[in-house]
Amino acid sequence: MELAFRRLKPTKGVSALVHNSLLALLPLIIFALVRLNKTDFTQLALILIVLSKWRMFAVRPRFWPANIRANSVDLMVGLSTVAFMTISPNIILQLVWMFAYGFWLIKIKPANSSLMISVQAGIGQLAALSALYLAWPNGPLYGLTLATGIICYLAARHFFDAFDESYSRLLSYLWGYFGASLAWLLSHWLLFYGSIAQPTVLLTAIGYGMAALYYLDHQDKLSKSIQRQFVLVMVLIILIVLIFSDWGSKVV
Repeated sequence: MELAFRRLKPTKGVSALVHNSLLALLPLIIFALVRLNKTDFTQLALILIVLSKWRMFAVRPRFWPANIRANSVDLMVGLSTVAFMTISPNIILQLVWMFAYGFWLIKIKPANSSLMISVQAGIGQLAALSALYLAWPNGPLYGLTLATGIICYLAARHFFDAFDESYSRLLSYLWGYFGASLAWLLSHWLLFYGSIAQPTVLLTAIGYGMAALYYLDHQDKLSKSIQRQFVLVMVLIILIVLIFSDWGSKVV
C-alpha cells in the first residue's frame, strides 16, 4: 500500500514543485505552533503530524495495522521533531530542527532503495529514542521499557522489509525485546551524556553496527576483515560507555 502511494507522488515538473512546497509547509506550521510556546499549541502540532498521515486510514480497516506500521518511522521522526523543537532553548535550534524535518520529508522519506530505507530506520530509531528519554526522563520504568521496545520493533520492521527478509517479524520482535530489556536494566540508573540517554547510545551503537553487517552481507560485500572491524568497534563503544559511566549518578 505504501509503495502504491509512492508511485502516485510526482517526481518532476510543476507537480513535483507543488508537492514539495506542500511538504515544506508542514515543518513551517509545526515551527509556528511551537513558537507560540503554549501547551495547547504544542499538542496541536503533535496532532497535526498524525493527521498528515491521513492516507493510512483511507482504505479498509483491515489494512490499517499494516499501513500504521509502514508509516511508523515517519511518524516517529515527526513527533520527535516536535519534542526537539519544544525542548530547544532558542529559536536558532528550532529553525535547525524545522529544516531538518523538511529535508527528511522531501529527500529522505520518499527514497525507496534498500540503503535509504535502512537509513530511514536508523534515523527513526535514533530520533524516537532520543525524544523519549529527553521528554520523559522521569517516566515510570514500565513506560520507558514498553516505549523503547515498541520503537526498536518498528524500526527493525521498517529495516527488514527493505530486504524481503522471511524472518523479519521474528527478528524485529527479538530486537524489540532486546531494546526493552536493555531499557528496563539501564533505567534503574538512567544516565545522560549531555542530552543523550545511555540506552539511546547503546541501542544506537549496537543497532547501527548489526544493521550495517546485515546490509553488507545482503549485498555480498561483507568480508571477515570488515566483520571483525564492526564487531570490535561495537564492543569498544559498549565497554567505554559501561566503564567510564558514573554509576553513582542515579536519575531514575
